Amino acid sequence: MFAEGWCPRVGDARLLRQNLCVSETDLPPEGPKTTVLVTVTGRDKPGVTSLLFAVLSQHSVSLLDVEQVVIRGRLILGVLIAQVRNPATLTAALVEAMHGVDMQVDMTIGANGVHRPVPTHAVVILGSPVTAQAFSAISAELAAQRANIDSIRGVADYPITGLELLVTATGGETDTRLRTALAEVAAREQVDVAVERAGLARRAKRLIVFDVDSTLIQGEVIEMLAAHAGVEDEVRAVTEAAMRGELDFAESLRRRVETLAGLDVSVIDKVADAIELTPGARTTIRTLRRLGYHCGVVSGGFRQVIEPLAHDLELDFVLANTLEVVDGKLTGGVTGDIVDRAGKAAALRRFAAEAGVPMEQTVAVGDGANDIDMLNAAGLGLAFNAKPALREVADAALSHPYLDAVLFILGVTREEVEAADARDGIRRRVPLD
Repeated sequence: MFAEGWCPRVGDARLLRQNLCVSETDLPPEGPKTTVLVTVTGRDKPGVTSLLFAVLSQHSVSLLDVEQVVIRGRLILGVLIAQVRNPATLTAALVEAMHGVDMQVDMTIGANGVHRPVPTHAVVILGSPVTAQAFSAISAELAAQRANIDSIRGVADYPITGLELLVTATGGETDTRLRTALAEVAAREQVDVAVERAGLARRAKRLIVFDVDSTLIQGEVIEMLAAHAGVEDEVRAVTEAAMRGELDFAESLRRRVETLAGLDVSVIDKVADAIELTPGARTTIRTLRRLGYHCGVVSGGFRQVIEPLAHDLELDFVLANTLEVVDGKLTGGVTGDIVDRAGKAAALRRFAAEAGVPMEQTVAVGDGANDIDMLNAAGLGLAFNAKPALREVADAALSHPYLDAVLFILGVTREEVEAADARDGIRRRVPLD
């Protein structure tokens, strides 16, 4: 910004204003008080902020706003100050001080406004990778929808890249309009985009309920049981039709369970031992519990298989179907009410009532058509690698196979997750394929 080795003197008050050099005659004369925006940039190092404020303190200015960010070792520090009687003298002092620590300083005289915009929405972009092209397309669509980007921060660099944009949108029906428009761009650019209302409501979520099969865990439990009976292909075909919404779930469940008649009850333990959590599931539950969330599962699968997992994860709520067992054998039936599409939504409401959490502060995560009512009932409904029928009604759809993406949608950063894990002695990033 300045020629190398140039150091201003009082009376030689050249400065950059909107990236242009201006002369001392452009500066307000000593006397009337004005506002000044000071922007310091350069390689981050200890002592820059304290030096800047030491100079400011010598000029008896008042602070109106301060914002600092470090991006890959590069510092950007902005300070809005008032009560500046002699901008020329202050400018010379700041430039000299910052030059001494190899930093650049930009001064905007008469900077207006002390109030930051209050964002209306949070837009989270997730991808592997998030390309410049994708970001360009999303930012262009935001502009087309009359939404201004107020701030951008990174929320994740593992296992996917996550960026959070706080935006201010104008016009009517902004929630639906933004979600619809950005979903089209996201599909075209092969990234995930979630849109939520910004503010306290976003940070007030207190209960989360997961579907189990193909959401909290990999695969479908009933297909794992069917493999022991030699009818896996038959059962898988019925499962897929039910998840697409082509078959009534209760009837499809009865048909699939009938194929398990005669299996020894020991098969249940074998299947339970073989369950693999979805990548990021344990991290997600552990982090949400730290934040005070009530965590639960509701499943069209089977209680005998799910309960050991729920105990391991220290879940607060569990609801699933119960396989009927007589004389150590599966009968091919279930006992009690079937947990179907309506039953899942009812369970979410019951869990919320028991926890004393309003429905608008709940989150539901699922993958199939039988999760539609549950996601519609929740304050935030997330479709995880879901069938089209669910993606169409969800507030946001996640297409990457990592459940901790849910954390990033909720505004939790990877850095915060790993800092909390480190305090508990958990330090690992599993290599990605």
